[in-house]
Amino acid sequence: MLTYKNTTIIGTSHIAKGSIDTITKTFNNLNPDIVCVELDHKRLHALLTNQKPDRSLKGIKHYGLQGYLFAVIGGYIQEKLGNVVGIKPGSDMLTAVNLARTNNKELQLIDQNIDITLKRFSKTFTFKEKIRLVIDIFKAPFGKKMHINLNEVPENALINKLMLQVKDRYPSIYQVLIEERNEVMAKNIYNIMSKNIEKKILVVIGAGHEKELLQLIKKEDFRRDKVR
Repeated sequence: MLTYKNTTIIGTSHIAKGSIDTITKTFNNLNPDIVCVELDHKRLHALLTNQKPDRSLKGIKHYGLQGYLFAVIGGYIQEKLGNVVGIKPGSDMLTAVNLARTNNKELQLIDQNIDITLKRFSKTFTFKEKIRLVIDIFKAPFGKKMHINLNEVPENALINKLMLQVKDRYPSIYQVLIEERNEVMAKNIYNIMSKNIEKKILVVIGAGHEKELLQLIKKEDFRRDKVR
């Protein structure tokens, strides 16, 4: 958990029961006026309506082949992992959304439109990274096993290690899925903060985003402070 001025940021796992408990406990203790979640309108609608992912081939034309495959494969893996722990993917965000709605709190969606993210992914994923991905998938069963408790949010040290590995081996994935989205979310959060300086804000985002997100918020705050 990180705090800056009137804002509290918590990192969660989309399939961990521990995340749901943390969100509920933090919400009750903080009693925020505004709840910000790592969602866009399309993903929020899918969660609220229990909408199944659209895996039809028309997605290739809309997102590009790579963006389509990433969405399908990523969604499938999350579903399988969620089945293991009995938690539906996205339950952390849905918990935050429902807490905001049932307690009459303001809800803000801070993430980039998922269509933009997937299209950007299709354009930037390089041939070299595709080869690396195939090699890594092939080597995975023979590599060193990493033990992760799916019911809890991974430790910061493990998250940081995984992030560095992704940044090193798949820079375009890191750029599109982490860096670019962090910049969008940081600006959105800062704008909400600056317009609601007397209100308490709770930000719920995926684990791994929070440290860089806070740095970007502080940087934006400093930049605008110098302009004033």
